[in-house]
Order: sequence, then structure tokens, then C-alpha cells
Amino acid sequence: MRKVTLGLLGLACVAALAFNGFGQSSNAIADDVLAMVRAQWAAEIKDPTNVAEQMKNIAADYTEFNGDYATRLEGKSLNMRLAEAGGVSSIRTVAAEMANPKVQVYNGDVAILSYNYVGLSKDKDGKTEPSRAKSTRVYVKQNGKWMLVHANFGADPVPK
Repeated sequence: MRKVTLGLLGLACVAALAFNGFGQSSNAIADDVLAMVRAQWAAEIKDPTNVAEQMKNIAADYTEFNGDYATRLEGKSLNMRLAEAGGVSSIRTVAAEMANPKVQVYNGDVAILSYNYVGLSKDKDGKTEPSRAKSTRVYVKQNGKWMLVHANFGADPVPK
């Protein structure tokens, strides 16, 4: 009887670990992913020229679709060059927020974040303009660290 009880207890522990992605719950993963995005935005607002800090959680083979280019952007290095060129612009992001964020976690090592981006930019004359996008980010846990491997930032036109 004791062996059966220990066996069932062991089986329950293994099942619990498997269900929770081998240790990290879906809620904890979602919190980590959301915190990474917010930290990236905070780094951009603080210093738009510090691209290395903004992109520290982006994988080398990162890909991106966005409304500015007609083709998929391939690789972290290309995205860094574009961000560096944009970092010297007289237009600066002054606010960035997520509306309706949803994180879907798969097997404890893939997380998909979708949200509506709502932000505010300011030009050199102090004029502000709202920014909007429909956004999806795909994260993969690589060597114990969450890395952004793909993103799609789509237009979100103002309703008429």
C-alpha cells in the first residue's frame, strides 16, 4: 500500500510539472512577456538611441512584418540598423501602452502575445500625435531565456 501511495504521489508530481510547463505557470510566463515589452518601450522612451537595450530580448533570426515595408524584415541586425536610423529622428515616442493584451502559452516554451498598441509621439515643436497598431509577438524560450522571434505590427486605422 505504501509503494502504491508513493507511486501515485510521484505520478501526480510529474503530471503537475508537465501541466505547468515544467515549473513556470502560464500566468508567470505571461507576466514575464508583458514585462519585457514594457521594458523595451521604456528603454525607447528614455533613450531612443540606445537600440541595444531596446532589442536585448530579440533573437538573432528575428523576423517582422509591419506597415512601413512591403516585405518581411529578416534578422535582428537589419531591425537594429533601422531602429538606430530612426533613433535620431526629431519625433519621439512619449507614451506606449497595450490595450487588450492576451498571452497564449504552449508547452511552457512558446508564448504568443497579441494586443492593440496605443501610443503617443511628439515632434520637435511639441505637437503630439497618437499611434495605433494591431500587434502580435511570438516568444520562444531559448537557453532558459525568453526571446522575441517574430512580430507583426499591422495598421489599425481610426474607425470612420
